[in-house]
Amino acid sequence: MVGKRSYLAMRTEKEATDLISSDIKELVFAAKKLANHAVKLGSLGLGTTFLEWIASFAAIYLLILDRTNWKTNILTALLIPYIFLSLPSLLFSFFRGQVGKWIAFVAVILRLFFPRRFPDWLELPAALILLIVVAPSLFSSTIRDSWVGVVICLAIACYLLQEHIRASGGFRNSFTQPHGISNTIGIIILLVYPAWALVIDIL
Repeated sequence: MVGKRSYLAMRTEKEATDLISSDIKELVFAAKKLANHAVKLGSLGLGTTFLEWIASFAAIYLLILDRTNWKTNILTALLIPYIFLSLPSLLFSFFRGQVGKWIAFVAVILRLFFPRRFPDWLELPAALILLIVVAPSLFSSTIRDSWVGVVICLAIACYLLQEHIRASGGFRNSFTQPHGISNTIGIIILLVYPAWALVIDIL
């Protein structure tokens, strides 16, 4: 009888040890899985931020090009809301502060009282700064930080790309005309960022 009790006690202890060991293994596996997912999501977020910076500078480049020697019938004013919605938070906050207010103030004064000293190529950049400064929080925070802003950027990029290809006479010609390669690549970058951000947002 005593031997039977001892055997049962040993069996119970072994089962308890096995259960604890199994639980520890499951916890370790879950921790590794969580770490892997965190690394993947962090990498994806970092990639989105990098593309956001690249797309913003590409849009600014195309805007400067349009104001200088890239004259087309494309509605390049759409680059203004694109930059507004895709500008990295660091730069957006900088221009939304006192610096942007002073730039907007000087631009308005020059445009109102010294129109001859206000060059045409400054109109869209000044409009961008003014938009950043005066935009209500619904646009500057809610829409900019949501999928709605990403969808708007994607729609703008698609429109600009198809209009650029049409104006160039085809996709192949868009790479062979003067400034064609840089313009086409710039617009494609505008398309890549919102597409990638939308996929990450869905995932």
